[in-house]
Amino acid sequence: MKTKKRTKSSRMHGKSMGTHGWGARKKHKKSGHRGGKGMSGSGKRGDQKKTLVIKLYGNKYFGKQGITSRGTKRDIRKRINLGDIEKNLEKYGKQEKDGWGINLSDYKILGNGEVKNKLIIKAKQASKSAIQKVKKMGGEIILQKRKEITQNLKNSVDKKVDNKK
Repeated sequence: MKTKKRTKSSRMHGKSMGTHGWGARKKHKKSGHRGGKGMSGSGKRGDQKKTLVIKLYGNKYFGKQGITSRGTKRDIRKRINLGDIEKNLEKYGKQEKDGWGINLSDYKILGNGEVKNKLIIKAKQASKSAIQKVKKMGGEIILQKRKEITQNLKNSVDKKVDNKK
């Protein structure tokens, strides 16, 4: 007659049998050895989860994001260097009779880089060095006039005139 072998868990009762062959007791308790289930254990010292987190969310998961004080406003102005425009002329503009016509009406043009072509750029703002470099090659930077400022100036002038009367 063959004897039936009991399962390991039923055989291992009594003192100091909590490991069941897993070495340390903590190694065989649900997800504790892995640092927890899901995203748990992915905090400051969660190196075992770093590869998973970066794969899922990229590097934006770590560090500060979000709320700042009410007085601090993030600078969201778009900027571009002349060197970048020069490298990607086909992307930003079209070849015209009198040079390259480029419409970057949301951008501020910065003077980093060299200009080799005649550029006619429409932009929101431009640095002095950018204007000089473009003019040197026979081009120009056409800046937008700010409507708000001109209207405010007109209103303030009108009020002063009314007060004098």
